[in-house]
Amino acid sequence: MAIAGLDVSELIELALMLVAVGALSGFFAGIFGIGGGAILVPVFYECFRLAGVPLEVRMPLCIGTSLAIIIPTSISSFRAHYARGAVDTGILRLWWLPIVLGVVAGSIIARFAPERLFKIVFVGVAWFGATRLILARESWKFGDEVPKGPLMRLYGFFVGLLSTLMGVGGGLFSNMLMTLYGRPIHQAVATSSALAVFISIPGALGYVYAGWPAAARYPDIAALQSPLAIGYVSLIGAILVMPTSLLTAPLGVKAAHAMSKRTLEIAFGCYLFIVGGRFVISLL
Repeated sequence: MAIAGLDVSELIELALMLVAVGALSGFFAGIFGIGGGAILVPVFYECFRLAGVPLEVRMPLCIGTSLAIIIPTSISSFRAHYARGAVDTGILRLWWLPIVLGVVAGSIIARFAPERLFKIVFVGVAWFGATRLILARESWKFGDEVPKGPLMRLYGFFVGLLSTLMGVGGGLFSNMLMTLYGRPIHQAVATSSALAVFISIPGALGYVYAGWPAAARYPDIAALQSPLAIGYVSLIGAILVMPTSLLTAPLGVKAAHAMSKRTLEIAFGCYLFIVGGRFVISLL
């Protein structure tokens, strides 16, 4: 028996995989202040390949769906961190507008940007941050205080831009930037969870708009048609992943605050190396 071109056993396998990945992405959202997109995007890519989604629109569909799922996960993670008083609201006030502008720019150029270039940038940033965290070189800093002027706003713009093009919540970039300016890792993680809210909501809406014509171009692809999808956001993927990600995000927050500063630095550094390695493999 087949449904939408897939065998029932394949559908069950995909559903179970998505539920499990939702739990893992939610936990990572809480523990590292990230949206979980670095986990979701490659898994969605494989799922949509099995569903017959054409290569030309597969990656945008993965990214748009990832951003949509990050919305409730990041909100849940932010509320838990905020309740502990760990969020730097001053950085939020300084960064929210540049980040939103970066998200808008990323949504517009997503269909034209060379994917390989952004993967190279991603690997460079991730592995530099991982090396600093694991080696714990305090001398590897941009300064002792977070800048308050145009430079900080420029940082925010690129955090929003690159996060939108990669389908992540921005925690990889904002965590590294804050720690390079001497902020404690716990505060960086907590503040990044709030920044993910500013990235995921306009980012998902941007991919809905960008992918609106896709259903008409590929009328035979069930995964792109309403009610299974809206633009480049797969509703079926979001529905399967969101519940478990919401349940596990607070658990990640508890785990983060139970760790020592050094343990959290090593854990986050290892995560960055793994994520960067995934992109290196795809580049090769």
